[in-house]
Amino acid sequence: MPTTLTTNELKHEIWQLLREYQQSPSAKIRNQLVKLNFGLVRKEAHYWINQCHESYEDLLQVGCLGLIRAIERFEISKGHAFSSFAIPYIRGEIQHYLRDKGVTVRIPRRWLALQQQAIGVSRSLREKYNRQPSDLEVAAALEISAQEWQEIKLAWVNRAPLSLDVPVQDGEDGSACLGELVPDHRYRSFQLAQEDQIRLQQALVQLEERTREVLEFVFLHDLTQKEVAEELGISVVTVSRRVKKGLDSLKNLMNTPND
Repeated sequence: MPTTLTTNELKHEIWQLLREYQQSPSAKIRNQLVKLNFGLVRKEAHYWINQCHESYEDLLQVGCLGLIRAIERFEISKGHAFSSFAIPYIRGEIQHYLRDKGVTVRIPRRWLALQQQAIGVSRSLREKYNRQPSDLEVAAALEISAQEWQEIKLAWVNRAPLSLDVPVQDGEDGSACLGELVPDHRYRSFQLAQEDQIRLQQALVQLEERTREVLEFVFLHDLTQKEVAEELGISVVTVSRRVKKGLDSLKNLMNTPND
């Protein structure tokens, strides 16, 4: 009867195999790592199957390509959790596949309604607590689980390709746009190249929460700085400073070599 590994034992085995693979890459070790981390691919494919008309099996295959890329690029010395490192690669590969096929990501009508409701809920909670409400507080007010609220936010962010050409007015330096962060000038187009999409996702996670929130509102939700200020209950000047700080931080992170 096969033994079932506990979560800690599984993490330890994955870590050991990653160490072995880094020292001496082989197809055998890589395949073991894919098998042990296949749950990450299943979870991501399950999310996207509700957003498109592609088959679950196709999404699994594409997601596995992203997992393999993550295995090949992971560096133990940086101390990151492998699952956190791998998910953007898996997600990026699936998104790239869907966009290449011209698939329009669809959001369930109920989620669209909840997203619109959340705007008013967030504003009421902010006035009540005099601060930006947490995801848990927003989810509770909407009477849904925190997990479903996270899925709604992710669906909204991924509803369209990320625009690199959105200009951001800056009182001191004129204007800036997200495309300036991309190291390779060939990819300064409407849609990020897959590799830069993944790097940007990983860089955003490293920003301070409020700065990341401001950038997401500006670049992902296409809000003006005035609208962002009203949404977050801060001044337009503060939004402008957060945008500049965030763009500077992202530029440094995006231009730091991965290898």
